[in-house]
Amino acid sequence: MSERLRLMAVHAHPDDESSKGAATMARYVDEGVDVLVVTMTGGERGDILNPAMERPDIRENITQVRREEMERAREILGIQQEFAGFVDSGLPEGDPLPPLPEGCFATLPVEEGAAPLVASIRRFRPHVILTYDENGGYPHPDHIMTHKVSMHAFDTAGDPDAYPDAGDPWQPLKLYYFVSFPPERFEALADVLAARGLENPFEEWMKRIEDRARPRWEITTRVHCSEYFGVADEALKAHATQVDPNGFWFAVPNDVVAEAWPTEDYHLVRSVVDTEVPEKDLFAGVREAVRV
Repeated sequence: MSERLRLMAVHAHPDDESSKGAATMARYVDEGVDVLVVTMTGGERGDILNPAMERPDIRENITQVRREEMERAREILGIQQEFAGFVDSGLPEGDPLPPLPEGCFATLPVEEGAAPLVASIRRFRPHVILTYDENGGYPHPDHIMTHKVSMHAFDTAGDPDAYPDAGDPWQPLKLYYFVSFPPERFEALADVLAARGLENPFEEWMKRIEDRARPRWEITTRVHCSEYFGVADEALKAHATQVDPNGFWFAVPNDVVAEAWPTEDYHLVRSVVDTEVPEKDLFAGVREAVRV
């Protein structure tokens, strides 16, 4: 009997799955891999970032609207998706920062926050898990908490003594961090745009993120998925409250992006199967360990 490969991506809010690793997921779905996104919160406290969606009816029903957006994105990507059921923590601003809302996701003990994720792992039985680094990709409280619960769930889902009511134990084989915005990618894109005589819409944005203290993770795994960049764009646009379709994220044609950087990139953090880096496949070593 052969076994289908299974990939799980753990995200903090609706729309995160479409801005990080979406083309990778679309590629693997096309190849027959089962893909599940677990969204830890409902995104209830997210700002409305698309001026066209700044309306009273949207703001009053933001929880339902974001769920509907997630469903549209899920259909575009061809994936499965489920909510873990926690409440968005919001992004605190000010100096000093205000306390987080009581009972929100980022305030919970890690063991409690990981419980529904462990249950999802044991039910879906993923071979590979994707998640955020210690900084959350960027320092949003929910992203950082997503990292913490993902690591805890990876380490405990296979332990029969942990979470005894969450289903039969299952040990995922590999865990990766998203490396979503490596500076090298934007440098390569700047070179291609300059060679074509095109304006670089990311120039000011790159200057801003260069000022942030962020870990620089080695890219261990490059997944070629440029033919799915358009699918990823459509999934991201489905989150209409979160992204302006006329914004700079969509200003560069995908053929230019593909020429500069045709991959989505990852850092291998944990593996219980033999593999050698650099990799071109998230399932490197898994395919040999699992009969597919």
